[in-house]
Amino acid sequence: MPVLLVLVTLIGALGGAVVVARAGDRVDVLAVARDVPVGQKVTTQDVKVVSFADDPGLSPIPAAQRASVVGQRAAVDLHPGELLTRAQLSARGGLGDTEQVVGVELKRGFVPRDELRPGDKVAAVVLPAQGADTGATGSGSTGSEAAETIEATVKSVGTPDSTGAMVVNLAVAPADGPLLATKAAAKQIALVRQPRQSGS
Repeated sequence: MPVLLVLVTLIGALGGAVVVARAGDRVDVLAVARDVPVGQKVTTQDVKVVSFADDPGLSPIPAAQRASVVGQRAAVDLHPGELLTRAQLSARGGLGDTEQVVGVELKRGFVPRDELRPGDKVAAVVLPAQGADTGATGSGSTGSEAAETIEATVKSVGTPDSTGAMVVNLAVAPADGPLLATKAAAKQIALVRQPRQSGS
């Protein structure tokens, strides 16, 4: 019995040593060295090498791939200290190549507070103009017609002001840019965040 106890103790100790060793595995990866606005090219000064405890749940770019990162565009705003991933970069020549970006000022209650982040898919709901007839009157009208929406992607989110209003920059298809800008200027836009993909 004592021999068996000793063996169990040794096996437990060895297992613990393996776990500690694995936890101590570190790799060199890329991190953001300074602020890079969305759409701007990444330079060598914008990234740095950091030692990172290997985690299969995360996928930062290995330091050896630094050369492939330089010259790409930031797909979202990059901030110092963040680990750099491929999802944060775009090889395209800038946002304006395929999308238009519209700044939309939204009042409190017209945008999900503390719920939006760059990359989120949203529906920009076009609201009726103030004083407009919504068609809710009349014996055969229910006023339940589906609201017009514009599909968009969040590019950046501003800081709310003292009233709770904030500016959200949205990327939309070129065909939708003028309509979104017009409705945003008339304060006829509300944002609805679409469901995020699992793990995003």
